[in-house]
Amino acid sequence: MVKSKLEQQVIDALEAVAPDHGIDVVDVEVVGATKAPCLRVRIDRADGDPISLDEVTAQSAWVSAVIEKLDPIAGSYTLEVSSPGMARPLRRPSDFERFTGEAVELTTTATEGRRKFKGAIVSVDEHAVTLSLEDDETVTIPHDEIKKCTLKPVFDFSRGKDGK
Repeated sequence: MVKSKLEQQVIDALEAVAPDHGIDVVDVEVVGATKAPCLRVRIDRADGDPISLDEVTAQSAWVSAVIEKLDPIAGSYTLEVSSPGMARPLRRPSDFERFTGEAVELTTTATEGRRKFKGAIVSVDEHAVTLSLEDDETVTIPHDEIKKCTLKPVFDFSRGKDGK
C-alpha cells in the first residue's frame, strides 16, 4: 500500500512499541488542510478481538507520547486515535489474508485505465491481491499499486424486526 513518507514514519514509530501494549496499528493517515492537519491513527487489539472505546481511550496516551517524541508535523495538528470501524482499512498483505472472502473497495495509483474496484478478496500473496469483481471479472493488483482499500460493510435488511 502506498503511504506518504510522513505517514510511514509514524507507522514505523508506532509499530515499534505497539506489541508491548497488545495493539495492532491498523492505519495512519494525514488529512485536512495544510495549516491545520489531522493525524488519524486507527488501532485494534493484536489478538484479533474488537477494541472497545474504553480501550482506545486507554491506549491514546502512549500513541500520543510516541508521536510527540517523533514530532512529525511542524506546527499544530490534531491527533485522532480511533478503532478501525466497519469500513476497516487494509494495509498489509496479512490484513488482506485475514479478510479473504470479504467485500472491499479498492483504489489504485494507476494513471491510466480503471482506478476503482469493488469486489471480494479471492487470494493474496506477498506481491499482489486478487479480487472477484461484481461483474464476475477477476483482477490482480500489486500491493505497491494500492492507494487505499477498505472493507465494504454488508448490511442484510431482508430479515424483519423480530429476526424472521
